[in-house]
Amino acid sequence: MKNVVWFFGLIILLASCTQNPLKVNVSNVSVNVKVRHLDIYLLKLKQDEVQAAIPVMKSWYGDFFDIFTYRMIAIGGVEQPDFAQSLYSFVSDTLIRKLELNVAQKVDTVQFRKELETAFRHYKYYFPGKEIPTIYTCISGFNQSVVIADKLIGVSLDKYMGRDCKFYEQLGLPAYKRRNMHPGKMVPDMMQAWADAEWPKSDKENSLLSNMIHEGKVLYFLDAMFPEMNDTLKAGFTAKQLKFCEQNEAKMWTYMAEHKMLFTTDRMSIKRFIDDGPYTASFSEESPGRTGAWLGWQIVRAYMKSHPNVKLPDLMNNQNYQEILNQSEYQP
Repeated sequence: MKNVVWFFGLIILLASCTQNPLKVNVSNVSVNVKVRHLDIYLLKLKQDEVQAAIPVMKSWYGDFFDIFTYRMIAIGGVEQPDFAQSLYSFVSDTLIRKLELNVAQKVDTVQFRKELETAFRHYKYYFPGKEIPTIYTCISGFNQSVVIADKLIGVSLDKYMGRDCKFYEQLGLPAYKRRNMHPGKMVPDMMQAWADAEWPKSDKENSLLSNMIHEGKVLYFLDAMFPEMNDTLKAGFTAKQLKFCEQNEAKMWTYMAEHKMLFTTDRMSIKRFIDDGPYTASFSEESPGRTGAWLGWQIVRAYMKSHPNVKLPDLMNNQNYQEILNQSEYQP
């Protein structure tokens, strides 16, 4: 009988040790996620309707309409004398029409809204005082994937039509970029961009280490927003690349330390470990790009595990990157 009690006690203990503290109950968290589809409204316009529709779009889509026309499709604003014609030229372009059909086939907007609501329930759970941004969708002709402005997130649906999309191959996009251009990456990319805008990296420090830990904080934010999501999706790695990182974590960290890379402020050295790419040049071709960001993620995870009383808002507001490393007890 004692053995049975001991066995079940061990099972409970192991379960409690492996339980993810970020798996919180958000079923009672109420959010009102507003999604406004500029693509649907804009692409249904006929040539003789565009001029009259411009003030309607300016009113309904607000700042995002200007972001779309100025930054995303680069035709300027309503003050341009030929603005209506330029806008219709975009709307009637053969490629844009093909993209409209492909987006309708590849992007499930119902699933998209569900994923957004789940993410923002978690966001509201951790940041109850923060406002939920309005979401705007568009087709931009392969321009910016995600744009952030005050109280809004814009997303180009044509940047998420699937890894095997023929348009991406025709554009000559490298495989490492195409790998993450699928609908499942859309909401994580939006939340990552939002976190980057809400909690920008401190200008006071620009070492490789500070960039690593900043990126690690943003990835840990994704841990909290998507506690059920696989790390491959959050990081944008293949399963093989993730396995490489897990198996070579200590070697990568040792390499950076021994080559005195952690405190370098050399821009190209920082880009080598932080920016996306087919692989990290300092490591094997089996490695992914952004290995520095992945290591920063593990440091932040270790820090939060060592400090269970530190809440997510405390972490996101903490710009003392050296302190996070020192107190993380990180031992790859």
